Amino acid sequence: MTDTRDAALAVVILAAGQGRRMHSALPKVLHEIGGLPLVGHVLGAAGALQPARTVVVVRHERERVAAVVTGLAPEAIVVDQDEVPGTGRAVQQALDALDGFDGDVLVLSADVPLLEPATLTALVRTHRDRTASVTLLSATVADPAGYGRVLRDASGDVERIVEHRDATDHEQAVAEINAGVYVFRLAPLAAHLAAVTRDNAQGEMYLTDVIALARRAGERVAAAPAPDAEAALGVNDRVQLAQAARALNDRIVRRWQLAGVTVQDPASTWIDHTAVLAEDVTLLPNTLVLRATEIARGATIGPDTSLSDCEVGEDAVVRRSDATLAVIGARANVGPFAYLRPGTRLGEHGKIGTFVETKNATIGDGSKVPHLSYIGDTEIGVNVNLGAGAITANYDDIDKHRTVIGDEVHSGSHNVFVAPVRIGDGAKTGAGAVIRKDVPPGALALSVAPQRNIEGWVENNRPGTGAATAAARARAAQEAVDGTQRQDG
Repeated sequence: MTDTRDAALAVVILAAGQGRRMHSALPKVLHEIGGLPLVGHVLGAAGALQPARTVVVVRHERERVAAVVTGLAPEAIVVDQDEVPGTGRAVQQALDALDGFDGDVLVLSADVPLLEPATLTALVRTHRDRTASVTLLSATVADPAGYGRVLRDASGDVERIVEHRDATDHEQAVAEINAGVYVFRLAPLAAHLAAVTRDNAQGEMYLTDVIALARRAGERVAAAPAPDAEAALGVNDRVQLAQAARALNDRIVRRWQLAGVTVQDPASTWIDHTAVLAEDVTLLPNTLVLRATEIARGATIGPDTSLSDCEVGEDAVVRRSDATLAVIGARANVGPFAYLRPGTRLGEHGKIGTFVETKNATIGDGSKVPHLSYIGDTEIGVNVNLGAGAITANYDDIDKHRTVIGDEVHSGSHNVFVAPVRIGDGAKTGAGAVIRKDVPPGALALSVAPQRNIEGWVENNRPGTGAATAAARARAAQEAVDGTQRQDG
């Protein structure tokens, strides 16, 4: 097999920061948009370039971040940043993991999740075509607050980068920002980092100081404007997180629309980066397609529906429902107001109807649980119909037990199946039955007790209430009718 890696390219991803402006116990780079943490999007974009090595620098909540990184990109090398703060120090320590490598180093920030592989590929190509020592990605934005400014000399070359908090009023007025994405030639990068000081307002080693040092050494510093300025912006707080999520979702929705998916209201439809949809799927308003959900051709989802890690078959319909880790068969019908918990499997042409909750349940082809039911730890055969209010009582206060219902079973309304219990093929159960014992195939199961009426109970035990007054009035009226009938007789 041909090795398609770029042997002259290494990637360093900076993921050491705490992200104080997020005001969160969760590290900033682990906050999610589109079903992936911020660092996951950056790892994906970097991986598409097929670099020789990928290095991720961590510090804050080191174990949590490293676990996510290695889970998403097992080939990545995790490097710890020491006590010296700053992006310059982070890259300097990452270089230790590049021993024996000689080429270009692409530096990415783990909080810039919207950059696409094509943009990064173009940046590397520009760097190499112009034989630059450093090439940075820039963007011109309407509100540059919080971002480092790109300062150019009279000829238009990049002179230096100044952080927002260190910039003068004049420098803060510059609209061209540094996206925090760079390509360096390794040898001059290592040399210039050794000369970077902490003489600034924050006492940090800024990677951006390498720009000025390269210029001072007479090296070429290039800049490649991002084709989409919004995609070059980082996430520093919850406002920017929401903005990034919206921008990513708009991109994902548009991609699926162009692939043949009908999205009736893109503004209220959210599709995770990891979801997969087929042609002729229809998504109605207020629909969430989350995680690794897969939806087959012709299915209609929504309105007001959330699917997470689900499989939906061809031409199925899911309306006003919530489902997680569920499998919905072809031409099945779910909802409205159904709750499918993990382990639910609904067969072809099956139905889970209004106000039905299912959990760890297999419902066979053509079988229906139409309304007002709880079906947990249950196996249901084909062509079964459960009446309204069916409950599989699966928990005995200590353990969970299973209910097995055979093929072609029809139950009456308001049945309780007390597990463990087995209902044979073709059996029927009467209304209100509480089924505690196995039912043989073809049998009718009833739990019948004679009805007992205690006359005058309300008037004797609830005197003075509206019910007692109504009962007394009705009793008197009935006695008057009875008396008239006796006289006529």
